Amino acid sequence: MCLAVPGRVLDIEERDGTRMATVDFGGVVKEVCLEYLPDLQVGEYAIVHVGFALQRLDEESARQTLELFAELGLLQEEFGDPWETAAAEAAGSEPVEEVRK
Repeated sequence: MCLAVPGRVLDIEERDGTRMATVDFGGVVKEVCLEYLPDLQVGEYAIVHVGFALQRLDEESARQTLELFAELGLLQEEFGDPWETAAAEAAGSEPVEEVRK
């Protein structure tokens, strides 16, 4: 499943004419394209889907959404290690991170 996940912009740079940001998704950091939100600034939150920031979001809404996703295990599903997940599924068990919860 692909989710639109809120994240906080840590830094912004231009790469080959494209605005890119390093974004923190509750502890998971990924690179995100900002072309759909050209005025997004460091410290702001945005909804991100498949590597593109799509909509600005206030901090409280972002935090609530991240907490809910974490409770439901959706962040692990979205950002978990695919090799670990595949190995666990092949062995008939849950990924290590999910077992620890």
